[in-house]
Amino acid sequence: MLHPRAKTMLTFGVPALVIGSASSIVLVAVLRVAHALQNVLWFNIPDVLNINTHSAGWMLFMLTLTGVGVGAVIRYLPGHAGPDPATESLIGMPLPLNAVPGLLLALILGLAGGVSLGPENPIIAINIALAVTLGAQLFPRVQSTDWVILTAAGTLGALFGAPVAAALIFSQTLNTGKDISLWDRLFPPLLAAGAGAMTSSLFDEPNFTLNLAAYTSTHLVDVFSGAIVTVMAIAVGMLAVWCFPHLHRFFHAIRYPMLMLGLGGFVLGLLALTGGQITLFRGYDEMKLLAATSDNLSLGKLLAITLSKLAALVVAAACGFRGGRIFPAVFVGVSLGILLHNHVDSVPAAVTVSCAVMGMVLVVTRDGWLSLFLALAVVPDLNLLPVLCIVMLPAWVVLTGKPLLLVSRRDKSADDDSD
Repeated sequence: MLHPRAKTMLTFGVPALVIGSASSIVLVAVLRVAHALQNVLWFNIPDVLNINTHSAGWMLFMLTLTGVGVGAVIRYLPGHAGPDPATESLIGMPLPLNAVPGLLLALILGLAGGVSLGPENPIIAINIALAVTLGAQLFPRVQSTDWVILTAAGTLGALFGAPVAAALIFSQTLNTGKDISLWDRLFPPLLAAGAGAMTSSLFDEPNFTLNLAAYTSTHLVDVFSGAIVTVMAIAVGMLAVWCFPHLHRFFHAIRYPMLMLGLGGFVLGLLALTGGQITLFRGYDEMKLLAATSDNLSLGKLLAITLSKLAALVVAAACGFRGGRIFPAVFVGVSLGILLHNHVDSVPAAVTVSCAVMGMVLVVTRDGWLSLFLALAVVPDLNLLPVLCIVMLPAWVVLTGKPLLLVSRRDKSADDDSD
């Protein structure tokens, strides 16, 4: 009744469902714990002590303390909380299991303390380490690469609330053979991503949608406007890419993690004084607050928020905080898009925001499909799809061959040897 390839796909069906659901549960648990700790640090304790959390002293104290705490985790826990995040892409090789507790604690402290990074890179690494270890024990004949793909797909589905992002990402990485079609290869990871998305929706469905004016119809002029916005976002993002290795070299010249991340936290506090408390944390809730209150913000304030958040992203990633760059990059794109719309209100906010998000995520991830998906997730209007697809092309040409927001392991080793 079934082709052998179909039987192979179904064989991975149950593990894919289990891994996708488990990956989502781990993500939800981490976010819940981090949110509870955030309430304690930023609401309960200040209320008891009658402290204004928007004051300069409190923000500097909290961010510096968070840096020292994460530095202590990296210094004293086994595995050093994983490798230097500045050298890691979104999906990496499995970590040793002894690095998971430190990475988990460093992630929770960073999320709760206000560090401008998201949970995506560490939570994917944690889930992959757990899945590969358990998979090797239960199914020793299955290659570790299969567990990596299923776990990454399930976690991506949980992070973005839809399996589409995972399918788009793996459509680029899973090479098709002459006898095996792309959808045959995508079946298990897509099933894992769907399970992850469905499980996360049972707890708290991720929703990136902003309350912006609807984009009712497609206009040719919006293609040109969107292209300009996207190139501007790329230019701003590439400034961060240029600064990244220099800041990384500066911070990592400090050999003691507690001092290095303490200094990084202090710098993040200084940046928050410029952009305000809205530039702290991962940016998921903050971008919705920004969109809701943008009419009351001047162009100067929006510019300060945009540049402060972008600088905070670069500093946090360069000095060694454990976290991902996609969520804060989306915030930067939203802020820049609102700024440009308020400056030239004849261009619809849906166009400026979606194109700015697409351009900024392109710089950070260099993944066209993920950038397009997140642009439509923030402004979910199918009328924008033709505009974004066309605008993507010149944006990709501009970015082709440009450096990534990463420090290569070879450059890092050279810096270590020179020190």
